[in-house]
Amino acid sequence: MKKQIGIIILGTALGMLISGCYIQKRGPQFDARAYRKASALTNLTSVETTNKVRAEWLQAPTNLFQLGPGDKLEIEIVGDASSRSLVTVMPDGKIYYNLLPGIDVWGLTIGQAAALVETALKQYLTAPKVAMQLRSIDSNRVWVLGRVANAGVYPMAAPTTLLEAISMAGGTMSSTASGTTEDLADLPRSFVMRNGERLPVNFDSLLREGDMTQNIYLEPDDLVYLPSSLNRDIYVLGAVRQPKAVARQQGTLVAAIADTGGPIKSAQLSQVAIVRGSLASPQIAIIDYSKIIIGKAPDVLLQPGDIIYVPFSPYRYITKYLDLILLTFIRAEAINEGARAADPNAAPAGVNIGIVGGPGTLLIPGGTTIPGPGESTTVPR
Repeated sequence: MKKQIGIIILGTALGMLISGCYIQKRGPQFDARAYRKASALTNLTSVETTNKVRAEWLQAPTNLFQLGPGDKLEIEIVGDASSRSLVTVMPDGKIYYNLLPGIDVWGLTIGQAAALVETALKQYLTAPKVAMQLRSIDSNRVWVLGRVANAGVYPMAAPTTLLEAISMAGGTMSSTASGTTEDLADLPRSFVMRNGERLPVNFDSLLREGDMTQNIYLEPDDLVYLPSSLNRDIYVLGAVRQPKAVARQQGTLVAAIADTGGPIKSAQLSQVAIVRGSLASPQIAIIDYSKIIIGKAPDVLLQPGDIIYVPFSPYRYITKYLDLILLTFIRAEAINEGARAADPNAAPAGVNIGIVGGPGTLLIPGGTTIPGPGESTTVPR
């Protein structure tokens, strides 16, 4: 009898274990009843962000090319063909030519570097003349990633516009699977990042409407990112246990936040934001999540591409709040996409953002005003 009971218990345990593993592999379950009870988002408000395309970004830079590590130079003493040599600017910024010790050329123009080599050669030659030519560039480059034909890092030997950079990468990818040519790049969510900040370029206007006021000149180490239009993720960032992109075709605010492990203890649940639409013309809704979880307000239906942000503390200005959310999202996208381009097996990176709000109040659509002290965020993906 005991043996039979033991077999029954063991069989039940194994069944639970197998069932549990199966459910875990399937991931978050879609709750149809909760979805039907949720309401559509109706309080979305268009907010004009502080980012604007600056007039100087549309002008070709006038400064001459400056040398940096990785650049290759051909150097020759005029009149002595045997002196011709191909040298590389080393990681310390120096070149090593002929009998000369290392000469620091980092940040110099070609003319300045040639003059420096001539001066050094005067120790050994009478009135030497040096011919110097740039053979390849590795120090000035731009990253073009995402849904382009040939994503990668491209050299910038001359002033380069955004359109020229996308063309160097083979243009945006398209598909004819549906019988019509569809753009596989999500232009409304595409962006240019420079020095950790987003440049407010409207890719939709530039590539579909030919709006040349958006065709800015790029600078070395700019990152151009055109995400996939097939991406259906919802992004949950801010004061949650595991900020990340949530793979949900449909769902609600409660379900999306639950997928990240829920909000942390100090989260400001009365000012949860939902950002929807393009980066150029985003809309934002402020949701009192604390009322939803106690049943005093209905859950909210989400759409693919929505950005959910749970703040760490009350925020003052809705414009700055929106800028913070978009900056958090874009930095996470840029850092992780750049890391994947360098190493497909790279682990997701984190993003630290600190923005201090000035005196005043956060202007919430509907007339509510809430004072608050700015915030600092840590956003892994």
